[in-house]
Amino acid sequence: MSFRKAGGEWEPMLLGIEPRNCGVCGKGLYRNFTLLRGGWSRCTVCGQFVHYSCLSSGKTKFLKVRPRVCKTCRQNRDRPLPKEGGKLAVGS
Repeated sequence: MSFRKAGGEWEPMLLGIEPRNCGVCGKGLYRNFTLLRGGWSRCTVCGQFVHYSCLSSGKTKFLKVRPRVCKTCRQNRDRPLPKEGGKLAVGS
């Protein structure tokens, strides 16, 4: 009788590898998905890893804006802020 058989059933000690998810589209940053599509980069505003295709575009579609900014941060930045001096429309 060997030591392995005497020990009974046991599960291997391998931990599952959880990939990071893109901050914009929510898909995993797998190498097989991103290898031929430009890879991934970190947004300079929010600091999340995003697919290269989820970065905001520059003058042309395939060139990206520098510094690297994701599409959600770009939309939040371009959204006009409400004026603080104006009165708010509140129903009475």
